[in-house]
Amino acid sequence: MLAAVMEEIAKPLVVKEMADPELTPDGVIIKVEANGICRSDWHLWQGHFDWVGLKMQVPHIFGHELSGIVEEVGSNVKNYKKGDRVVVPVSGGDGVCEMCRQGHQNLCDHNASPGVAYWGGFGEYVHVPAADFNLAKLPESVDFIEASAIGCRFATAFHGVMDRAKVQGGEWVVVAGCGGVGLSAIQVAVAVGASVIAVDIDDKKLELAKQLGAVATINSKNVNVPEAVREITKGGAHVSIDALGITATSQAAVLSLRKRGRHLQLGMTSDKEQGFIPMPIDMIVAMELNILGSYGSPAFRYNDMLQMVANGILKPKELVTQTINIHEVNSVMEAMTTFDTTGLTILNKWR
Repeated sequence: MLAAVMEEIAKPLVVKEMADPELTPDGVIIKVEANGICRSDWHLWQGHFDWVGLKMQVPHIFGHELSGIVEEVGSNVKNYKKGDRVVVPVSGGDGVCEMCRQGHQNLCDHNASPGVAYWGGFGEYVHVPAADFNLAKLPESVDFIEASAIGCRFATAFHGVMDRAKVQGGEWVVVAGCGGVGLSAIQVAVAVGASVIAVDIDDKKLELAKQLGAVATINSKNVNVPEAVREITKGGAHVSIDALGITATSQAAVLSLRKRGRHLQLGMTSDKEQGFIPMPIDMIVAMELNILGSYGSPAFRYNDMLQMVANGILKPKELVTQTINIHEVNSVMEAMTTFDTTGLTILNKWR
């Protein structure tokens, strides 16, 4: 199979022929039809997250926002057959640990995320372990590009907004960072009836946020974000979301809350912060603020998301700004270094 392979940390990926994956009894092999290129791929490519014990081995094939067609089925797999159209949830699990048994597959004790724990969708074929637990079937009306747009960033935003922050209609929500996760969070929050304020330093991203339903935008290069949010909302946001994971966005988001507000941390840090960002602790105490973390999404939530997509309630395809071939992957990864990407990029051409 053809794949874009990391042979050295932070060095250009090498497009080359690799051995096809081998089938196991509990797994399936998928022919990848589409795969999103995510900022998490960039973090891993840069060698980040070693401060949480994650160190990538080379060679490695990234790609955790993949959808495709089942090509081969292991002898123990019961729920899938050759030809099924599927999406692979980003938060894979073993199905047997305590977290998986409680429905928190995204926190599996033995992480089985595609493109991280095993080779992913930057290759033409992917072997998915524990397939009965780690796949979701696509409705006929949902194509592969839209399915891959759900893959990680949209699913992460959905779980965070709906399950962790429990955003309600009529609430003010401020989203700091309008990359893929932030734009996804905007669309999900708007879908449940919230009024969303988008924050970024890039006017192109803020314009896309408006198109997705944000009622106001703030360019943080020019404006004090907490002051502007308090003015727009007449007191502060009910929910703040940091979708980037740097000190400036995380602090601005928390400082934008009203009393008893909820802060949702979706973005993970890079090598500058290495997991630690100073927080206004006295304000958190005195205003009874809630600080919530959210990671990926349990696989069972994909069926709910896909049904909402099929019904036209959620439209992740609106976030897709370009589709590319495998030879263009490096240019997208390099553009992420300077935050010079807008929306979602989907790899869907191999030859």
